[in-house]
Amino acid sequence: MEATNIVPTSNGSRCVFFNTQSEDYRCVVILSIKRATGTFSLFGCVFMLFVIWLLRRYQSLAQKMILCLTVAAFFDSVAYVMGETHPEGTLCDFQAWWLTYFDWSALAWVCLITLNLYLNLVREMSTNRYEMLYHLMAWGTPLVMASLPLLKGYYGPAGAWCWITDDHVAWRFGIWYVPLFSLIFLMICCYARIICVANKRMQSWLGTFNPERERRKVSLAEEIKPLKWYPSVYLLVSIFPLINRLHNAFYPQDPSFSLTLLHVLSAPLHGLANAFVFGLDRDWWNLLSPTGMQLALQSRLCDRTQIGEYYLGAVRYTQADLEDLSDDDDTNVLFYSPDMTLKGRGS
Repeated sequence: MEATNIVPTSNGSRCVFFNTQSEDYRCVVILSIKRATGTFSLFGCVFMLFVIWLLRRYQSLAQKMILCLTVAAFFDSVAYVMGETHPEGTLCDFQAWWLTYFDWSALAWVCLITLNLYLNLVREMSTNRYEMLYHLMAWGTPLVMASLPLLKGYYGPAGAWCWITDDHVAWRFGIWYVPLFSLIFLMICCYARIICVANKRMQSWLGTFNPERERRKVSLAEEIKPLKWYPSVYLLVSIFPLINRLHNAFYPQDPSFSLTLLHVLSAPLHGLANAFVFGLDRDWWNLLSPTGMQLALQSRLCDRTQIGEYYLGAVRYTQADLEDLSDDDDTNVLFYSPDMTLKGRGS
């Protein structure tokens, strides 16, 4: 989460990490890369929010969770482009708290998206009633994790942005890196189980050809395909910061410029990486054609009574026959199997 030590002095800034002036090309490159990656992530989040608003992708619980993830990633990107290193004080503490809070919030939403899919598909549970609990966990847990170093007074100048200072390396790993990679490992295990169950379900749908059933098989695969990349995204953008922090812990007097560069190149990329995963959904690419954009904008800005957008309803399972689905309300079946039993709905 933190990068090379670049702290201001009364005569300007000095890159003490490399024990050189801030004009050193290494410091200039690191700061430029940090600003660029943070800005790219910011624009990626803005693009995602625009598409979600335009196409009304905030109706079902799963879509709402993607929206919340995007909001958290947006504010996380803001922290990375807040400016240069601030001197120790209230503003520096606020930047460090902000960065820790929204890093944790984005990670929490990725974990909850994985958990929600696991409960839907593997445990065959309806999760709509957990929406408020999800919000409490995704916004409340980061508040605790971000506030602990603040109460201890461990925030301060820590490189190109403020975070936990160099004097508290154990807190860096305890607050962020150890929980991060533990959760990534658990998410990978969850997705392995989800994919295994999904493959078995699709193979079990045999017998007389049914177009509706075949469509649901394709829908099942398409829904899982983009979601499984979210933990991979966090693994990819966090591996170099972890390596750099380990190197700094073991060799505090011998920092590596290449590792530091990879650190600031990857750490702010959460928002852009999430936008890339969001773009794996082929459905909304089709809706973003010139004609689709025109209709969506007309629906949003002009005549809302005549032009409407189809949207997914709440995710649920059903044991009823396919022919009975048309009698339902505004819910929509995301995953279907004749052997499934929806728990908690009296199916």
